[in-house]
Amino acid sequence: QVHLVESGGGTVQAGGSLGLSCSASGNGYPPYSMAWVRQAPGKGREDVASIDYDGSASYADSVQGRFTISRDNAKRILYLQMNTLKPEDTGMYYCASHRTAGGSWAYWGQGTQVTVSS
Repeated sequence: QVHLVESGGGTVQAGGSLGLSCSASGNGYPPYSMAWVRQAPGKGREDVASIDYDGSASYADSVQGRFTISRDNAKRILYLQMNTLKPEDTGMYYCASHRTAGGSWAYWGQGTQVTVSS
């Protein structure tokens, strides 16, 4: 059982930056991957970035070079640094963990809203 809580969402103008964090609690074992997943208005959920326990990261093409995912395993915190934000980055951002066989995630946070104004 893993409990995930996001923070750091807000409103920013296009071109700006925003940092998100996710605190994990519970007894997650064995070591697990984590991700930031977003859902834009009227769109399905999209894996923005994922990271394994050792720090290997993957990014959606749309955010490559602009977003950076990282984690502090000792503190059990997941981060997403978002730079050069675009209006199309607007959406609800969820912290997730434990990839499932179906390509989704087993545990989810409550989400934090990110709004990028044009």
